[in-house]
Amino acid sequence: MLYAEERKRKTMEYIQENLRASVPELSQFLNVSESTIRRDLKELEEEKLLRRTHGGAISLQNVNFEPSFNEKEDKFQKEKRAIARKAMEFIEEEDTILLDSGTTTFQLVKELYVFSRLTVVTNSLVFAQELQDVPGIEVVIVGGNVRKETCALVGPIAESALSMMRVDKAFIATNGFEVEGGLTTPNLLEAATKRKMIEMSKQVILLADHSKAEKTTFAKFAEIDKIDKCIMDAHTPKSFVRKLEEAGIDVYLVNA
Repeated sequence: MLYAEERKRKTMEYIQENLRASVPELSQFLNVSESTIRRDLKELEEEKLLRRTHGGAISLQNVNFEPSFNEKEDKFQKEKRAIARKAMEFIEEEDTILLDSGTTTFQLVKELYVFSRLTVVTNSLVFAQELQDVPGIEVVIVGGNVRKETCALVGPIAESALSMMRVDKAFIATNGFEVEGGLTTPNLLEAATKRKMIEMSKQVILLADHSKAEKTTFAKFAEIDKIDKCIMDAHTPKSFVRKLEEAGIDVYLVNA
């Protein structure tokens, strides 16, 4: 049986992913009574996290909303692993690569053990810990302010450190990805750090599952023409892929 807070968190995740949900749908999903769901939705609406409708609720699509690293890691794991395996094809021995903090890039971290001569620059505390004892991989971690939501180091110190570096390839994560609106993230400091990462990279490779397509969050960090390659899963809308290709981006779709 789920505790109330965990139940409400799962309710929010479901509605964020599906944009809307009915009371019977949520009742079946969480295996609780419809009266419990109605009470939860009322409380979540009072916290301004969703809007109730007749018979259910819809997402507010709050541009500032960002789940924690652990919450995001649980979503679309198969797709993220497939994206990471494809990304491995673009890494060579003796490369210096940059790994932006994110749950899709974290799947790439888990694949790097096969390399014997690799330098990894990252702003992720999680990634640095994961790679610290791997033979043949030198880890360079940038300093900065810790964002608890993403376990990422961001801000002026991170940007200053990044300014002193140049990398062969940057693997960038995003919260939102639109052809016209560009790449976005909910936090201004994180956006500025991502912007600096892109500046100091010879090649920029975006790793994004289909849920990021045609979505916008608060802070823009790049136009899409800053991206050289984009790896997404096969559930990405074909119309969106076509627009990216028309914009000159090499798009790779993978099956989970």
